[in-house]
Amino acid sequence: MKKIINTGIMALGLLHVDAQEPDMAQLKKLNAKFIHNFVTNDVASHNLIIHKDFIRISSEGEFTGRKKYLEDWAHGFDGVKYWDYRNEDIKLFGNTALVHSQNKCIVIKDGKEVISYWMYTDTYIKENGEWKCVQAQIGKVTPENFAGDETIVRKYDYRNKNAQ
Repeated sequence: MKKIINTGIMALGLLHVDAQEPDMAQLKKLNAKFIHNFVTNDVASHNLIIHKDFIRISSEGEFTGRKKYLEDWAHGFDGVKYWDYRNEDIKLFGNTALVHSQNKCIVIKDGKEVISYWMYTDTYIKENGEWKCVQAQIGKVTPENFAGDETIVRKYDYRNKNAQ
């Protein structure tokens, strides 16, 4: 009897993992779209993936509502010469998901490259079968805590006018 119960529990666990796979694939795709929308300043596309009650929390603790956030989105990537996202991690909790990754950003200031490191955690909720980002929180990362280049998911390098 114990063996039957254990087998049943294991089978339910496998079903749960299988059920999560489409959501994980969708969230990975949404994260890539989120980043691409940022790099291309694509407000219209971004508008479709954020929740009607979306908020952004900056590394300074500032809350930005949806309307202002989308206005800022149109210029968010201006001046950036290199951007990558790496060490992507997605966790599912029922109809809630946490998507986080680290970024390396390079801008040119006074003729020199200035490198900064960031981490974001985006909170998604699934409503009516559709995932929407309800919150984005951004924080600075010190170089000693930055994920290595081997974890890069995608990079955008405009220093040589080539996006990768």
